[in-house]
Amino acid sequence: MLILALLPLAVLAKIAQLQIMPSEEYGADFLQTQGDARSIRTETIPAHRGLITDRNGEPLAVSTPVTTLIANPQRVQELATPEHIARLAKAMNISVAQLEGRFKRYRNKSFMYLERQLPSAQAERILDLRIPGVFGRQEYKRFYPAGEVTAQLVGFTDINDDGQEGMELAYNAVLTGESGAKKVVKDLTGRVIKDISLVKPASPGNAVRLSIDLRVQYAAYRSLKAAVKKHRAKSGSVIVLDVQTGEVLAMANQPSFNPNDRTNVKLDAIRNRAVTDMMEPGSTVKPFTLLAALESGKFKPESVINTSPGRIKVSYKTFVDPHDYGRLDLAGILTKSSQVGTTKLALQLNPDTTRELFERMGFGESIGSGFPGETSGSLPSYRKWDPVTQSTFSFGYGISASALQLARAYSILASNGFRKEVSMVALDDAPESVAVIDPKLTGLIRTMLETAASDQGTGKRAMIDGYSVGGKTGTLHKVAATGGYDQHRYMSIFAGLSPVDQPRIVTIVVIDEPGIGDYFGGLVAAPVFSEVTGSALRLLQVPPDQLDRERDIGFARPLVAKRGGL
Repeated sequence: MLILALLPLAVLAKIAQLQIMPSEEYGADFLQTQGDARSIRTETIPAHRGLITDRNGEPLAVSTPVTTLIANPQRVQELATPEHIARLAKAMNISVAQLEGRFKRYRNKSFMYLERQLPSAQAERILDLRIPGVFGRQEYKRFYPAGEVTAQLVGFTDINDDGQEGMELAYNAVLTGESGAKKVVKDLTGRVIKDISLVKPASPGNAVRLSIDLRVQYAAYRSLKAAVKKHRAKSGSVIVLDVQTGEVLAMANQPSFNPNDRTNVKLDAIRNRAVTDMMEPGSTVKPFTLLAALESGKFKPESVINTSPGRIKVSYKTFVDPHDYGRLDLAGILTKSSQVGTTKLALQLNPDTTRELFERMGFGESIGSGFPGETSGSLPSYRKWDPVTQSTFSFGYGISASALQLARAYSILASNGFRKEVSMVALDDAPESVAVIDPKLTGLIRTMLETAASDQGTGKRAMIDGYSVGGKTGTLHKVAATGGYDQHRYMSIFAGLSPVDQPRIVTIVVIDEPGIGDYFGGLVAAPVFSEVTGSALRLLQVPPDQLDRERDIGFARPLVAKRGGL
């Protein structure tokens, strides 16, 4: 009886030894470790991606919390009943056969995605069904409040929240956060029962403040879209540059797409044409040829060129003006966009010197913005220049540039010969600048550009009520696939600045292949410049200057005569 009485005590002592005494081989520590291994897991704490805003803090890309449904196929097969599967299939709006087929494909796996990035409320309704082996995981999904208006500039991320295009890709390392970790207790089905401890906090990504002003961006996008639609053009781009800082205030492209729904997006719409596409700038570079002429010392603003009879033959090529403009001073050549006058100037200049000036203006050189796919254009150099190449080079054929490079070149004219680097990110400090052109010469060129954008010139539709405007039209034939130039495909360009005396804005408008009606830069692109630049100046509260200038100094007019001259 004594032995029988002691047996329960011995059993209790052994149980206590196993579950309390830590030194035993299969004691408390061992059992605790085994229990933890079956129920305690380390969960990842997702870190949300940094915010992208415009220069005024308006959100352009934000991360919103979503829920991803995850399943353990092995647990589902072991514990889920046919009723469970039926309810889950109904909640996911798919057939039972489809759901069972997915589970069958992953039957030897312990992890699979059911649905990625569902709205939290919708995911909770499915999780409330308590299907064994199905659970949720918090993630973040990118949302773009401005939609198609900033699509090509801002870009987008993939389903794993990694940048794929635009500034999302360019600043991916800055925007990406660092995930954290926590210990949790999970039940048999994989659902979290309890949070135990924080292992590492999540660190959100850093914000990126772009240079664009969303108000100006909307104005640019609206005008560009209307123009492309009106002329049934293939595509178009608009860039608005702040002369004082070199910051991009707007960069719009057509066609565009909605980055929030890329189901039917076309690859052609994703490209940021203003930065990645090259074009021959055509007559928009004539101001730089005139600048080279002034720098050479061979010509003065009042120098007269005889353009009669409206054509000139250079070797095997004949260059023709629309009309016989007779005698023109330099402002007149720019105002009438005379190819004959520009050719006569170019043939008297050292072509290497002209090319060197183009190089100083940034042609053939990368902007250095870091934007994915940015082009550096092409600025050819020849050991020996033939007369035709020398002539065509002077009015923008044979070289290539992006719209952004053309904007940078015009910003040098606008900033009195100082070159500032272009930035797509908002700047906190004044940018460095380098003097590349004599300020007096840039002032003369701006005055000539003002006549070109007046009712006397080809760019009269670029005029803005209350503001002085200087600019140059460009209408160029596109290169044909078979070589040479296509006589029926055009690109319409306008490049300009405002106000003329103290420019604040440089705007470049490119309309590619207008399909109906007009195709001249002064008729297609210049009106867009007027609308966009006028809106930008008013939004930036730049005081109107035109009335005071006309009253105080009058209006510079080009010389137009009938005969004589060079």
